[in-house]
Amino acid sequence: MKILTIFLILIFYNNLTFGNELKIKAKVNNEIITNIDINHEKKYLIFLNPKLKELDEKKINEIAKNSLITELVKKKKLEELVDFQQNRKIIDVLEKSFLRKKNIKNNEEYLKILNERDLDHMKIRNKLYIEGLWNQLIYKKYFNNVKINKDELRLRIINNFKNKKKKYDYNLSEIVFTGNSENNIEDLIDKINESIETIGFENSANIFSISNTSKNGGLIGWISELQISDKINQNIKNLEIDSFTKPIKMSGGYIIIKVNDKKIFKEEINIDDQLNNVISQETNRQLNNFSIIFYKKLKKNLDINEY
Repeated sequence: MKILTIFLILIFYNNLTFGNELKIKAKVNNEIITNIDINHEKKYLIFLNPKLKELDEKKINEIAKNSLITELVKKKKLEELVDFQQNRKIIDVLEKSFLRKKNIKNNEEYLKILNERDLDHMKIRNKLYIEGLWNQLIYKKYFNNVKINKDELRLRIINNFKNKKKKYDYNLSEIVFTGNSENNIEDLIDKINESIETIGFENSANIFSISNTSKNGGLIGWISELQISDKINQNIKNLEIDSFTKPIKMSGGYIIIKVNDKKIFKEEINIDDQLNNVISQETNRQLNNFSIIFYKKLKKNLDINEY
């Protein structure tokens, strides 16, 4: 039955590509990734991070293949727990959030962009759905393990507010990574620094970062310095725009921060609002760490082959 299924898939793809040669590039258990899948994923990733176009074709193909493998690993776990035909209404919510992040005004503009880039709208909706369901799963599974000290965070915000005449908003990007040993970390840091020097920060984030921001070139976006930990503040406060920190040791790994832009924050500070933002960011950071650990465990238990 499985052989017949793969045979039918191959027939479908051959018809779809009008005789172009179809090649299987990877398998996750019995689910295949073809060169056609990789070509679409490349276009999607370049849509998210246009600087990827600066890389050679082989490297972009590798990034796209790894992205699809990650998606399939998550999808297979979700299929054990979720009925994919239910809760599909959340796709509309996820898509609206996606459009806001990409500064796209409306669906008409969005569909026009997708058409110009030869991107399949339904495939992207499915990607958003898988990622949304995955984030829900991680939240339900690990939220009770998140540790937040609200009093400590409030005090940090108040002290930051009192001690600075000028306060800044930063537009930041990140590369988050881990290693298995001190030697491994040193080698990895050398590779990341060399990569940043050669192909830029954003493309290096696509390759090395294990954060959810990696597909977007590591982009975090605008954030008030009052919401940033003292450790990271100390590392970025004297950086020029387009500069980045040395690796900063954090719980669960390391982070390199790039300052894309900064501006003086002139509005009145609402401590409660700032505290809620900090709690949200710290919660997301811890959940992202749990997500990485859980994903690695799942991946080890699957039969993954690359060709």
